Amino acid sequence: MKRRQLLKAMTALPLAAAAGRLFAAPATRSRLLVVFLRGGYDAANLLIPISSRFYYEARPGIAVPRPGNDLNTALPLDADWGLHPALRDTVYPLFKNGQVAFVPFAGTEDLSRSHFETQDSIELGQALAGVRHYGSGFLNRLVATLNEAEPMAFTDQLPLVFRGDVPIPNTALRAVGKPAVDPRQSSIIASMYQGTRLAMQVDEGFSTRDEVMREMATEMEAANRNAISAKGFELEARRIAILMKDKYNIGFVDVGGWDTHVGEGGATGYLASRLDELGRGLAGFAEEIGTSWRDTLVVVISEFGRTLRENGNRGTDHGHGTVYWVLGGGVHGGRIAGDQVRVEEATLFQNRDFPVLNEYREVLGGLFARMYDLNHAHIERIFPGVRTRDLGLL
Repeated sequence: MKRRQLLKAMTALPLAAAAGRLFAAPATRSRLLVVFLRGGYDAANLLIPISSRFYYEARPGIAVPRPGNDLNTALPLDADWGLHPALRDTVYPLFKNGQVAFVPFAGTEDLSRSHFETQDSIELGQALAGVRHYGSGFLNRLVATLNEAEPMAFTDQLPLVFRGDVPIPNTALRAVGKPAVDPRQSSIIASMYQGTRLAMQVDEGFSTRDEVMREMATEMEAANRNAISAKGFELEARRIAILMKDKYNIGFVDVGGWDTHVGEGGATGYLASRLDELGRGLAGFAEEIGTSWRDTLVVVISEFGRTLRENGNRGTDHGHGTVYWVLGGGVHGGRIAGDQVRVEEATLFQNRDFPVLNEYREVLGGLFARMYDLNHAHIERIFPGVRTRDLGLL
């Protein structure tokens, strides 16, 4: 009897091992979109420390005025923080409805203040110390950890964050038009790979492109008839929402133009225009995705913030800590989340920047754990060596 029990147990071992390799599936209809603001946007003029006298002393030419009756003053969020007025009609209503939260003093431990190095650090999602694997981004590892993931990079080229063991398609939606490679050329290229290990990936790549073009045809016609009047990111974001509503559940898109060394502006000007465009895009995404918004999470990040003091060109230079945005119909928002300090000269990092009090891997790991019901082993695979932080946003 003991021998039969032993044989039965040994027979079950491979099944148990296989079960251990199965990871949690995304919640039904759940969606994740990561928006990367490349260039290090000025978070201090997005989330304005309205209770800080030092902020106004440090920015005599570009500070956003405290809340008031003027339309060009900060929008009150709480006693310490205000929101840039460019978001009055887009993100601010979502915040008041509890669907947006901001996480200040967020970022990475990377101190290079280099766009490229810090962007790479964030997209890799790996510890700065030790060997780094540049062929493995954290979103690819998330996809590999989940069942039923349908990822898409809404970019011209596959970004580092999506590189890794799982093949992931990419397509840019800023200007959807005639493909550079027509069907005849696609067929010729695909035939060249027949009989090789890349044949399936090549076929799937062309199939994905054709499917996206078909799905966007109706929307493109509507746009030509002025059904969608906004330009830039709003149009792109609405296109992303159309695709994520029915097919893709993990997406990534990047938005450039945030390196404001010169002529940044305050309540109006260059940065205000960029924030207006971004806000219209995010609100348009929420509107276009419809009832699926309640099961959607959008996270807006950037490689770093800017110096708190304005420079001699009425701009700001490369900084450290920044502000992350967390949006969604199921977000416990309407608040400023995470560890915070008062914005004073004494609390600046290296006497110039916002400090990083909310490390990005800990914050994102906490969100992913909540969103997908992941355990420590799952998170360890996505962000090795990280202890997650649950900010209560989901």
